Amino acid sequence: MQIRINAVLIDDEQGNNENLTNLLKKYCPQISVMATATKVPQAIRLVEELSPDLLFLDIQMGKENGFDLLKAVKKRDFEVIFITAHDQYGILAVKFSALDYLLKPVDIDELITAVKKSEERIMHKQSSSQLDALMDYLKQKDPKRSKIALPQQKEIRFVPVQDIVRCEASNTYTMVYLQNGEKILVSKLLKEYDRLLQPCGFIRTHQTHLVNPDYVKSWHKEDGGTLLMKDNHKIPISRPRREKVRLLLQQP
Repeated sequence: MQIRINAVLIDDEQGNNENLTNLLKKYCPQISVMATATKVPQAIRLVEELSPDLLFLDIQMGKENGFDLLKAVKKRDFEVIFITAHDQYGILAVKFSALDYLLKPVDIDELITAVKKSEERIMHKQSSSQLDALMDYLKQKDPKRSKIALPQQKEIRFVPVQDIVRCEASNTYTMVYLQNGEKILVSKLLKEYDRLLQPCGFIRTHQTHLVNPDYVKSWHKEDGGTLLMKDNHKIPISRPRREKVRLLLQQP
């Protein structure tokens, strides 16, 4: 069953808003564009007056950004699809929260996929936990103190970064090991978590292993080099990474 989704489009270039409006009319007819905005203050007023189901939100808007809007609105009971011209600015925070984003120029297939995912969440009235996780990440000075979203087949788990002991590649999935002994199988590649968790101090020791140095007990030199974790698991260190791992572990 398809539902009508009321949306507000927010981009500092009105031409981008108009182009996206046309794409939505053609490829996502379930979307009804209520209004567009090019400035954050204008967008805040529209969101609070219209109570949309979905925002298409540009991350970088001149001297302002889409995160300023999310911080300012009083009630975040909507879904968000972020849009950006760059794969750097703000994307780490968005990925950390497992929120959807589109790169400009917008790819039609990616647009359709993102809209369908938002439609599912709106239909089932799922809570905006991912937006809450994003807000938590943005306010933390130390990203290790925030929570990361771990998408599974039937749910998204939100886990404190400091509780993650290590991550291990499992084919096209990643197994995340927590300090309480729990294991979470996540439907994303290890390289994705390598990018997300490196700013939190995590170290890639091997093609299949990413570790939290807070849980490293010792370095063993046998077998070419292994790390003994506090849970007594031994993690291999590949030869090309050995010197880098050693230097990172010596950092205070």
